[in-house]
Amino acid sequence: QVQLVESGGGSVQAGGSLRLSCVFFGYTYSSYCIGWFRQAPGKEREGVTTINTGAGGRTYYADSVKGRFTISQDNAKNTVYLQMNSLKPEDTAMYYCAADYRISLGLGCKPDRPSYDYNYWGQGTQVTVSS
Repeated sequence: QVQLVESGGGSVQAGGSLRLSCVFFGYTYSSYCIGWFRQAPGKEREGVTTINTGAGGRTYYADSVKGRFTISQDNAKNTVYLQMNSLKPEDTAMYYCAADYRISLGLGCKPDRPSYDYNYWGQGTQVTVSS
């Protein structure tokens, strides 16, 4: 049973930075699609960025965060990071990491992949950006 634990959220002013971490435990396969999602109050959960840990760490970003956010992996620490720079008030949301093995097998490990396709989820970490 894969377990994911996020950390690193907090409150920052616009233009600031945060780094989120997603530690995963109990994995069985050598590759997973790891996605970062976010959900603001009253809005649907949206995909932010993804990394395919088995496909050379291939990454994809939603247009809204491209150039500001960076996803990366540290295999030795079983951790995926989300570095968020130049934060904007509209980035305020609960951020979740999710994982799924089957997605990693194809070409669908991308931010527009529906959240319901992911089997494993963390508990979320809150990011608040003030203007």
